[in-house]
Amino acid sequence: MEIERIESVIINTLEEIKDIFDDQNLHVIDSDIKLFGQEGVLDSMGLVSLITELEEKIENEFGISLTLADERAMSQKKSPFLTITSLAKYILRLIKKEKSNEKT
Repeated sequence: MEIERIESVIINTLEEIKDIFDDQNLHVIDSDIKLFGQEGVLDSMGLVSLITELEEKIENEFGISLTLADERAMSQKKSPFLTITSLAKYILRLIKKEKSNEKT
């Protein structure tokens, strides 16, 4: 299923950037890890790095160019950047929307 594929891309990206930040909080990465916000493992620079890398990897993996940090993301009641699962679900919605726009 695509959600697991997206989660895998997010986890792989976190594995890559954790070396950059040498963050002890990123030693165990699973889909329930708190990414950002209260008790999150990423600070604002870490989140920006994750988003930048993810946008590139999504384009390579799925052939779709997305902007993850935009008005849509910031205006949601519950931030899509809280956990890997919430981010994966948000990305999946964006991919589906983009694919439906391509058909019209």
